[in-house]
This record gives sequence, C-alpha cells and structure tokens, in this order.
Amino acid sequence: MTHPDSASRFSNRVDDYVRYRPGYPPALWQWLHAQHGEPVDSVVADIGAGTGISSQALLQAGHTVIAVEPNAAMRQAAEQWLTPDWPRFAAVDGNAEATGLADASVGLISAAQAFHWFDTTAIVPEWKRVLAPGGRVLVYWNSRLLDGSGFLRGYEQLLLDYGTDYSAVAERYQSDAQMAAWFGSGLQASAQFANVQLLDFDALRGRLLSSSYAPVAGQPGHAPMLAALRALFDAQAVDGRVAFEYQTRAFLGTLD
Repeated sequence: MTHPDSASRFSNRVDDYVRYRPGYPPALWQWLHAQHGEPVDSVVADIGAGTGISSQALLQAGHTVIAVEPNAAMRQAAEQWLTPDWPRFAAVDGNAEATGLADASVGLISAAQAFHWFDTTAIVPEWKRVLAPGGRVLVYWNSRLLDGSGFLRGYEQLLLDYGTDYSAVAERYQSDAQMAAWFGSGLQASAQFANVQLLDFDALRGRLLSSSYAPVAGQPGHAPMLAALRALFDAQAVDGRVAFEYQTRAFLGTLD
C-alpha cells in the first residue's frame, strides 16, 4: 500500500469500527446482481476487507468470500464475527498488491472503503492474475456528505479543526473521473446510492473515533474534539439522533 501506515492505522480502533461503521444499501447489491448479472455464487476476493462489513453483505447475497486483510486485529475481528455462521467465509493475511491468492481463483474482486489506500498501478497485474476469465472488479465507498444539513456542515468543520491528518486522507479518495480512467475501456457501469445512519450520541462518538484521523485518548485534541462533538449533537439532534448521511459510489468493470 502506498501510505506507510495504512495497514496499521486502524489497529486501535477495531471495536469502534465493528460497532459503528455503516453497511451498504440493499440497492447496491440489486444493482450488481439483477442489473449487471453478477452470479450470486461467484467466489469473491474482498480486498482490504477490514472487520468484515462488506464480507458479511457479500455472504448474505450468496457468495463465497475470501477476505484479504493485512491488519491482524481487523482480520481477527472479521474471523471472530463471521466464521461461526458462514462456512463460505475465509480470511487471509495479504494486501491489495500481493493477495496470496491462487491464479484465476475468483470471479469478482470487491474493494470496499479501502481502494484509496492501494497502489493503483501495482494492483492491476495482481488482480488480473487472481481473476478468472471474465472476472470483474467492484469498487465502492460510503462517501460522507459534507453539506446538506447543519449537522453535516458542523461535522466536517470538526474534522478540519481536530483531525490529525484529515485533509491528507480525505484528498486520497478517487473522483468519478479518476475511477473511469483507472478502469478505462473495462468500465461497465457506475452508480450512486443514498445511505444513512441514524445515530445517538454514543454511536456518533464511536463513529468519529473509528476514523483513523480522529485523535484518540491521550493525544492532543481528543478531549476538546469530543466536547465539540457533544455541542454539535446537542444543537442538531432531532428526537435524540442525528442523520449521518452518505452517498455510496460504486464502479464495476473488467481489467482489460
């Protein structure tokens, strides 16, 4: 991965990540399977699977899933969560540029919420190697909306005020144009879907602390950040919750 600490920067945030990160909207999977014909029994390599949020959704859809995750704490969390109930799930220690998977072993590569950490040049030959003939790549993110409500605007300002390297990380997300260029002629479809979490204060706090750029306890800015979060919540909550809104962006295609 291109960022020197990309594989380790979430290690002390696993519990919050598991509990408070959003899933993906059902419309995404309908789009993939019903509109674009991805077989529900295809084997999926879920690259950068983290704690298994995307892997669970793929398992529920019917896929066999191999989660590829370099962070040991996150990979262990995924295994503890998914292995007991899903015999079609396995997790391996690997990264996007060196998955450790066999040649032509998967029909779909899933990259959810992690693509911006990858070396987007180095992954191409590796992903071509592990994809079976005709196999495809699905890249998707929950992109937090920055505007549209007082809460969303206030939350963005809070991250700008207190995030340790927020601006640098935020700028890593690829634009639609960058994704189209990366897929090139192989791009088959792209789409956007609404997604939202309704969070009470404890869940909002956990959602914030799951972010790699939020200072943790003992770091400068942690206490004032949480005080600012409390003030924002108190000012914007409706019936004890705030709407944490996303746009789920998805790109599907082959690697020609």
